[in-house]
Amino acid sequence: MTTAEPTGTPRSAEAPEAEDPKAKKPSSPLLKPERSIEGAVLNVFSHGFLVLWAVLAAGPLLWALMTAFKPSADILASPWGLPDGLHWENWSNAWSKADIGRYTLNSFVIVIFSVPLTMLFGSMAAYVLARFDFRGSRIVYFTFVGGMAFPVVMALVPLFFVMKNLSLLDTRQGLIMVYIAYSMPFTIFFMTTFFRTLPTSVAEAAEIDGASHSRIFFQVMLPMARPGLVSVGIFNFLGHWNQYVLPFALNQGDEDDYVLTQGIGFLFAQAGYRADYGRLFAGLMMAALPILIVYAIFQRQVQAGLTAGAVK
Repeated sequence: MTTAEPTGTPRSAEAPEAEDPKAKKPSSPLLKPERSIEGAVLNVFSHGFLVLWAVLAAGPLLWALMTAFKPSADILASPWGLPDGLHWENWSNAWSKADIGRYTLNSFVIVIFSVPLTMLFGSMAAYVLARFDFRGSRIVYFTFVGGMAFPVVMALVPLFFVMKNLSLLDTRQGLIMVYIAYSMPFTIFFMTTFFRTLPTSVAEAAEIDGASHSRIFFQVMLPMARPGLVSVGIFNFLGHWNQYVLPFALNQGDEDDYVLTQGIGFLFAQAGYRADYGRLFAGLMMAALPILIVYAIFQRQVQAGLTAGAVK
């Protein structure tokens, strides 16, 4: 009696097990040196570029700071040499005798009013353009965006006559209004994009509870937009503080009312001031220090505000 052979396939003829697609295939050892060399070259190139950029950006500032502590004779004799001591009299002379203190105070008075008002009006307009659909909203938005590309130099002549007819020429309030109008396009463009990234559920819940539009804006949406407000506020502060063309054309009255950039330019133009380079460089550093301090304090907020609008 013969026994029946098993119907299954013999063990030797079994199909090979399927390969795991997640299993990593061994890479060729010949590719590793090439990849490591390319990564090293790219790393050296990127770090070298960053070092070069840092030198180009910080080099002139460090040289001006070093020169501000040197007497005028040493500046002309050895402009690249280190100072033999810290001559603080350059800073005191620049603050008092060169009237840098008065020019700085004038700039602070204008910036203290112009920046908050720019942020208030710009954020209100940006909130309306971002949250409400009405006829002509896109035209209004792109009009402000187009204002960013319009050079302010082309508007100096008509702006001069408008300010003259309104009796605002050579006045602080006129300069504040011009600063606000000058910064409005960028503020509206930046804040409109930021408001569109904020969730609408909180505002809708407040509206259901009976809150008015003004209360929703000031108590709900504006605190949520704080990172964007800080970022655009820093940029507006830097732009207003460094502005030279507008005050030069619209604030040519009394020298006591000059802003800091005007004062520095006036000191350059003085014939008798050219000999005291130490005091001049000290005045330049006084003009640059507020900008450096503000950015050093709020650099994290600036980075957070710029990246917050990119991620929804």
